[in-house]
Amino acid sequence: MDFEKELEAIQERNARVEADKAWETSLFRKLLVSAITYIVASLALYVIGVSDFYLGAIIPTLGFLLSTLTIPAIKRWWIRKNIN
Repeated sequence: MDFEKELEAIQERNARVEADKAWETSLFRKLLVSAITYIVASLALYVIGVSDFYLGAIIPTLGFLLSTLTIPAIKRWWIRKNIN
């Protein structure tokens, strides 16, 4: 009986871990974080009086998006070179 409960607990944990990983790598999350980054950067630039603040806010947003696109590729390259 205890074995079955432990197995069920492990399966539930694995499902949670898989869901967390799916969220972390989802396009929806990347776009959501990008939108939040753009809004916060726009507000900050507006508050400090930057003209064309809405254009300036594109820079950190693009930085985030580029990092989400390049880091997985660099990670795969690093793993191939160092682990395999």
